[in-house]
Amino acid sequence: MRLKDKICIVTGAAQGIGAATVARFAAEGAVVVGCDRRADPIEGAARSFAVDVTDREQVDAMVAAVLAEYGRIDVLVNNAGITKDARLVKMTPEQFDAVIDVNLRGVFHCAQAVAPAMVEQGAGAILNASSVVGIYGNFGQTNYAASKFGVIGFTKTWSRELGPKGVRVNAVAPGFVDTPILETMPEKVVARMREAVPLQRLGRPEEIAAVYAFLASDDASYVNGAVIEVSGGMTV
Repeated sequence: MRLKDKICIVTGAAQGIGAATVARFAAEGAVVVGCDRRADPIEGAARSFAVDVTDREQVDAMVAAVLAEYGRIDVLVNNAGITKDARLVKMTPEQFDAVIDVNLRGVFHCAQAVAPAMVEQGAGAILNASSVVGIYGNFGQTNYAASKFGVIGFTKTWSRELGPKGVRVNAVAPGFVDTPILETMPEKVVARMREAVPLQRLGRPEEIAAVYAFLASDDASYVNGAVIEVSGGMTV
């Protein structure tokens, strides 16, 4: 078990990639702390917290509680994210702000909250959820693309700042993954998404979770500042 006894925080843990990551980390022996805006217990997590990542006080309180109970934090998976799509000429300031607040500011809050403990330990891994949209852009996703480009900027910067302290920072850039986010899209749009992938299918949350598990483990001890595409080859 590659993550045996590692204390791992996963945000956006109630569904989709987050839930799959909780399950994979638990199977790898980790002590998983699942965080989501929902107050319900998160299956597979040793502890569950209702946390809005845009609220710094809630983030700080969660991190303090984890440190008080376990004494350390080994891994943070910054998975929480939302979409509010619209073309540039139709997008409202409220749509733009909401996505930036969760997908970018929330990542900043969580990383800044755990970093001091990881630096003091001399070890840790921060894993950020970007997207292929954050590399190549996408029609109708000005806000989402900006946030995921920003996450890559965070990753590159923090890997330089925290790497000398023993803390690795990496990002995963999924392609089209079969998660509840797709439920709001027309089937013809989803069909076009499948056709755009050389593997001719959507990704599964478990396939993204497997990459997070690798990056969280000692198998990735020399991987720092990387952005790993998990897209079925859609960008080749």
